[in-house]
Amino acid sequence: MISISVEKVRFPRMVRVHQEFPRPRVEDIPQTVAEQLGALGLESRIRPGQTVALTAGSRGIADIATVLRAVVDFVKSLGAEPFIVPAMGSHGGATAEGQLEVLHHYGITEEAMGCKIRSSMEAVKIGETVYGTPVYCDKHAFEADHIGVINRVKPHTDFHGEIESGLCKMMAIGLGKQYGANHYHRAFLHYPYQEILEGAARVYLESGKVAFGLAIVENAYEETARLVAVRPEELIPTEKKLLSEARTLMGRLPFDELDCLIVDLMGKDISGTGMDMNVIGREMFPGLYPLPEGAPRIMRIFVRDLSPLSYGNAAGIGFADVTTTRLVQKIDKHATMMNTFTSLTPHGMRIPVWFDTDREALAMILSTLGLTPPERSRTVRIRSTLHLTEMLVSEALLPEVQRHPRLKVAGQLEEIVFDENGNLLPL
Repeated sequence: MISISVEKVRFPRMVRVHQEFPRPRVEDIPQTVAEQLGALGLESRIRPGQTVALTAGSRGIADIATVLRAVVDFVKSLGAEPFIVPAMGSHGGATAEGQLEVLHHYGITEEAMGCKIRSSMEAVKIGETVYGTPVYCDKHAFEADHIGVINRVKPHTDFHGEIESGLCKMMAIGLGKQYGANHYHRAFLHYPYQEILEGAARVYLESGKVAFGLAIVENAYEETARLVAVRPEELIPTEKKLLSEARTLMGRLPFDELDCLIVDLMGKDISGTGMDMNVIGREMFPGLYPLPEGAPRIMRIFVRDLSPLSYGNAAGIGFADVTTTRLVQKIDKHATMMNTFTSLTPHGMRIPVWFDTDREALAMILSTLGLTPPERSRTVRIRSTLHLTEMLVSEALLPEVQRHPRLKVAGQLEEIVFDENGNLLPL
């Protein structure tokens, strides 16, 4: 029997490193929203007294409450009556109350937004894609005179193409509620992701319900880099262009190969898979939807905790190699199960081996690197896959750090320190 003494494991020395990315940003969000929407001539489409449903998702979009309030104010300026609908597929435990709670924690409340929020899991079928996949829409949204689609455009964690995560996905999966999300994910296992998503989006656009789209592009610092309003007929080609721009701005690890990645937080507010697969280099559907070229190769992943804004949804934990007791105790089985089974990814909720302390977890996982001693391992610690501008990097990576144009050493090499409970100090 092999026995590993935690006390005898030598951990790598770590140094704090800053990573720089391009940083375009919108300085005045309300004014930019008003200018973008004002340029569309919406007064010829949206009449006084008409209702406009506005989409609000479950992702941790940096300025989403500010953006939504600005859209609400603009729609009111047209004399129309806006209201917000949770557009997040099966998230929030696939309940109306759960989805409303998710929005509240992002500051999206009726008081803050100045309009009603109508939360329901009811959806109506509005058409089919060319493959026969039914297209569903939130009942409240479809009963409105118009729909305003608002979402962040970014690379998807699992599927890759000209259309990934953005306005089309918000229509198909977000507004499709649990019904639509499940049908689309079933179709993704047989037909190309982009064709299904774009086909569902076209059903929405051809229905005449969509009055406008508002795309948000963020930089790697979790700031709003661009806000782009589009007419329905321009939505799909504009999203394709914005996705290319979003790829150039997204955060990424500066190393091609690691022995161990320590992730302090995972969660649905961080990524649809808890951890962005583009960052951790793991495939949701191995062999079916491969990662894009340039994804890192990481031997071991240690996830320490679950974000409070994930509300117990630990979808994606199955892509870690070890975790902690505290994370496991925060898992809401129902919320996680509803999400992973809706997206046909039950393997994403498999719980890895867990340990009571960070010291135990790190010692054990660093002892599985083959011939590489733990103290010489290529190890990186990050806050989350959404926060990549600052990290701790092991001594073995220091020569690469010093040669890298985006990296700057911001401290001295230091031993890893654990608190009295055996856990890592805050990053």
